[in-house]
Amino acid sequence: MPELPEVETTCRGISPHLVNQTITQVIFRHKQLRWPIPIKALKDHLIDATITEVSRRAKYILIQVPTGTVVIHLGMSGTLRIVSATTPLRAHDHFDCILSSNKILRLNDPRRFGALLWLPNHHTLAQLENLGPEPLSTEFTATYLYQSAQKHRSPIKTFIMNQKVVVGVGNIYASESLFMAKIHPEYPANALSLTQYQDLHKAIQKVLGKAIKKGGTTLKDFCQSDGKPGYFSQELKVYDRQEEPCLSCQSPIHAIRLGQRSTYFCPRCQPLPSKFKRKKELLL
Repeated sequence: MPELPEVETTCRGISPHLVNQTITQVIFRHKQLRWPIPIKALKDHLIDATITEVSRRAKYILIQVPTGTVVIHLGMSGTLRIVSATTPLRAHDHFDCILSSNKILRLNDPRRFGALLWLPNHHTLAQLENLGPEPLSTEFTATYLYQSAQKHRSPIKTFIMNQKVVVGVGNIYASESLFMAKIHPEYPANALSLTQYQDLHKAIQKVLGKAIKKGGTTLKDFCQSDGKPGYFSQELKVYDRQEEPCLSCQSPIHAIRLGQRSTYFCPRCQPLPSKFKRKKELLL
């Protein structure tokens, strides 16, 4: 699925085309994605409204108008594109937001695991509550991570992918960050030292920052708002490289299932103390 860098890339890509534009029409081609689409509320509040801001919270894109916010999630394979009025429809184009510039913001979601929701001003949305800090914000620090982990015996990879701890560290970037910090993904979160968390904090910010700068990881279902794919995947060090040589030490990259997710690491660069090793490692 699109991870935080892909969502941030999309957000930055569509923002210049949306801010200060008036919405002239909205078209819905389906009543439900992951949740029912509040069609009446969106029509009532969006038509003739001017877009004031486009931002991101976790993996949600927020499009603000005077009376509230459109909340969009791309799900497993969704895309948001800016297209012209003459652009032909494709399969799974579920929503069009037509602008005064005659451009269209178009949501495509083949698997319909995404979301299109409405958040009125001064209200809350369950999907946005209880989220941890943004990984590139000043609130996200090594000390915060270390203190948050003290009651968590779960593997460190599972811990940093917990959206209540920190948002947006998805599967790909969790593996990459742990490799950069030289921490085994199965290391218990509460057993890591503050120094290790300092290394991990730096790695998370570096990996995500670089991915955003590069335009997001290329996944088969992801395209940027201009239709061009991201291209950070060519620099991935461990993810999806099972049995390929480590780029640091040449040892074969290992793969396991952890928290029902594919997990990649180098056993030499990311050693796990024997007392934490599982009795049987489940290989992919």
